[in-house]
Amino acid sequence: MRDGELKRTLSAIRLPSEEACARARNRLDSLTKPAGSLGRLEDLAACYVGMTGNVSPPPLDPVVFTLAADHGVTAEGVSAYPQSVTAQMVKNFIRDGAAVNVLARHAAASLCVVDVGVAEDLGAHVGLLHHKIAHGTKNFLYEPAMSHEQAITSLHVGMNLAQAACADGKNLLAVGEMGIGNTTASAAIASVLTGYDVERVTGRGTGVDGQRLRRKISVIQRALALHRPSPDDVVDTLAKVGGFEIGGMAGLMLGAASRRVPVVLDGFISGVSAFIAVALAPRCREYLLASHLSEESGHRIVLDHLKLEPLLDLRMRLGEGTGACLAITLVQAALNLYGQMATFEEAAIAGALQKS
Repeated sequence: MRDGELKRTLSAIRLPSEEACARARNRLDSLTKPAGSLGRLEDLAACYVGMTGNVSPPPLDPVVFTLAADHGVTAEGVSAYPQSVTAQMVKNFIRDGAAVNVLARHAAASLCVVDVGVAEDLGAHVGLLHHKIAHGTKNFLYEPAMSHEQAITSLHVGMNLAQAACADGKNLLAVGEMGIGNTTASAAIASVLTGYDVERVTGRGTGVDGQRLRRKISVIQRALALHRPSPDDVVDTLAKVGGFEIGGMAGLMLGAASRRVPVVLDGFISGVSAFIAVALAPRCREYLLASHLSEESGHRIVLDHLKLEPLLDLRMRLGEGTGACLAITLVQAALNLYGQMATFEEAAIAGALQKS
């Protein structure tokens, strides 16, 4: 049944409307400015219109999903922080004390924190959704991170979250994550799916020193040699060396794309999730917006493979959805320009002369 629901979601993803995008471009060219002078803001507006198929989009109502999960591989000393920090940071999100809380407010976006696999039982809190698949993944240095069924479940969690948000009128979704050890899992997936050596796609994550970075690379190399995940089977790769929040974000992208709602990516980890989503449904790529270029070395490689160009480069590497929040403000600016600027005709200003 779960496989059937996944297949239905994948088959529901259609390409953006070329007609709506063209009409948006025509309007943008008629506004009181030289054609193309607002650069990528014009591209953003036209892409948003094409994705949604609505040439007169309603006011933006964005939501940021921050998915949290733990990783068994942290037992191998791959992070500068202990596993307990994942739960501590989730509590910080709930108390409104983290960077993503501040930037979500700045972007006038709702924030939804989701426990998909935190090792600690967090209890009931306002603003926290419980979709725990397990108390963290297994240590993939010795055994698969999760079962195939758990990998599918993580996709379904994200799909259901997205579809519920879209049904509630949210018209821009953004994804972020929290999980000590998740850059290790993401680097492992990135190496498998891009074909790059582990050293090329593995960064310092939480800021590990050189010795710990070498250990992190070695752990990933040994895990890949043990499990031999297939680059042609992204669910297999997710199950063997992934994380619940990575699968959940991929599912969110698929669910949103099936509803023609754009998704703003955050950094390296959400980029890896996007790789999984696009491998499952290539058309999903057309609904993704890359917010920024992370300091993580594998992020540019992943974005290049996806053919996505980040909007910002601020040397950020926090995660949580922080970069995505900043990009939401750019989408809002682009749509405000598209909908509120006067045309040459409305302003009684002579437009550019047409080429003969």
